[in-house]
Amino acid sequence: MTDIKGKVAVITGATAGIGAATARALAGAGAAVVMGGRRRERLDALVAEFGTATAAAVEMDVRDPRGAQRLVDTARERFGRLDALVTCAGIGAYGGIMDLTDEKLREMMDINVAGTVWPIRAAVPHFLAEGGGDIVIVASVAGLRGAGDEAVYAATKFAQVGLAGGLDRELREKNIRVTTICPGGTATEFAMGAGRTPDMPGLARMLRAEDVAAAVLTVLAQPPAVRTLIWSMRSIHEAD
Repeated sequence: MTDIKGKVAVITGATAGIGAATARALAGAGAAVVMGGRRRERLDALVAEFGTATAAAVEMDVRDPRGAQRLVDTARERFGRLDALVTCAGIGAYGGIMDLTDEKLREMMDINVAGTVWPIRAAVPHFLAEGGGDIVIVASVAGLRGAGDEAVYAATKFAQVGLAGGLDRELREKNIRVTTICPGGTATEFAMGAGRTPDMPGLARMLRAEDVAAAVLTVLAQPPAVRTLIWSMRSIHEAD
């Protein structure tokens, strides 16, 4: 394994769940982190937690390519380089194909798919200038096999997995590694109020956000000549 101390990572969806846990894991390992999200007060709290010497934040919406560009550019402006992009922004909701509103489906497709593409497009020129880098896309096991009552959500996660596979073929020879991490059920704010409730007994048996963050850290700490394409993970308590 390699030391990521001194590396610079950009994280989308950093204000909660897997994104916030990933920011803490990478900062704890000595990396500088640039965090993107829509909730300013949470971003400010994370910067205060890590310290301004190694942390910065950009209030932005991943659906806007201009926001994604500002987020990535901030890494180079503040810390002089960019080594990794971790896309964690995403939303979900449980319901059959006819159960969710047009607005909710459009929001899910835009955040999960376009909100993954725009930060990658912003980051790749920086990686090329640096001679390499890492793209880690946090998707879902729903992107490996469909699931009832979340077909559109699964479709967005299949899109992320397909995007990563194509990018691996496109960017590998340019020394850019692309990894998809596909967690099973994870106890976060995901789908809270849209099929989940805080008192659901099943939450205690799910993965923790910190479990997924540890996988991200492991991927980024691999020897330079090693790449992981897909990491599928589930709680020991979760059935296939």
